[in-house]
Amino acid sequence: MLATFLIGLREGLEAALVVGILLAYLTRLERRDVLPRLWAGVGLAVGLAVVIGAILTFGAYSLTFEGQELLGGLLSVFTVAMVTWMIFWMQRTARTLKKSLEGGLDRALATGTLWAIVAIGFISVAREGVETTLLLWSMVQSFGDAPAALLGALLGLAAAVLLGWLLARGMLRLDLRTFFTWTGAFLVIVAAGVLAYGIHDLQEAGVLPGPFTAAAPIDPATGAVAVGWAAFPFGWAFDVSAAIPPGSPLAAILQATVGFMPAMTWLQVVAWVLYVGIVGSLWARAQFARPAARPADRVHVSSGASAAPAVPQGEV
Repeated sequence: MLATFLIGLREGLEAALVVGILLAYLTRLERRDVLPRLWAGVGLAVGLAVVIGAILTFGAYSLTFEGQELLGGLLSVFTVAMVTWMIFWMQRTARTLKKSLEGGLDRALATGTLWAIVAIGFISVAREGVETTLLLWSMVQSFGDAPAALLGALLGLAAAVLLGWLLARGMLRLDLRTFFTWTGAFLVIVAAGVLAYGIHDLQEAGVLPGPFTAAAPIDPATGAVAVGWAAFPFGWAFDVSAAIPPGSPLAAILQATVGFMPAMTWLQVVAWVLYVGIVGSLWARAQFARPAARPADRVHVSSGASAAPAVPQGEV
C-alpha cells in the first residue's frame, strides 16, 4: 500500500502540474471558453488508463497459467522500459516543459479546431496515466494483494490532486526538486523490483531458463533445485522462506520497497543488481551534476488561477 501510494502521488502530481500549467496559461490568455475542451482531453486520457487496466486485469483470466505468466512477464519488462525512458525524458525536458506546453496551446488555438485543444489535454495526461496503470498492474501482480495496492494508489492520486490544487491556488509552497529527487530514486528501486518479478514470471512460463525448467541445476544430496553458488546461473540464488515467510508483513514490505522476495533466482538477482547499478548511476549523475536550484526554481504560486506552478530544475 505504501509503495503504490508513493507511485500514485508522484505520477499524479506530475499530471496535476501539467494540467495546472495548461489551465493557468489559458486563463492568462482569457480563453476560458476552451477549458471544457481541455478537460475533455484530460477525461479521455483518464478513461484510456482505466480501460487499459481493465483489459489487463480481466483479459488475463482467460489465459492458461503459462499464458498469464508470459503476459505478466512481458508487460513487466515493458513497464520497466517505459518507466526508465520517462525518468530520463523528464530530466532532459523539465526546464523547457512549461514553454513547450504553452507553445502547443498557442498552435492549437491558432488552428481554431475543437480537436486540437482536446488533443493537448489528452496527450499531456495520457502518458502519465498509461505509465501509472502499467506500473501499478505489474506491482499488483507481484504483491498478490490487489485491494490494498489499489487503495494505496487511489489515496496517492487523491493526495496528488489536492496538492496540485493547493499549489495552483497559492496556498502551498513545495520544493518539488527535492520531492521528485527522492521519489525518482525510489522509482528506480521499484522498477528494479518489477523487472526482477517479470524475470520470475518469464522463468515460470518457460521462456527463460530457471528453477522451473529442465535447465535447473539439481542438488545431488536432496534431489531438489540447487540453492546458492552451486545453482548459478539457472537455479535459486537464495531461499530464506523459513526465516521470512512469503506471506508475512516483512516480506510484503521488502518486496514493495526494494523488490526483495524470500526466494529469488540468479537471473532475478543479476537483473536487479544490473538495473540498479546502471540506471541508478546514470540517473544520479544526471540529477546531481546540475547546479543547485535557484530560489525561482522553487514552487511558489501567487493566489489566483492566473499563475502556473514553476517547474523545478531536474523534474517537472
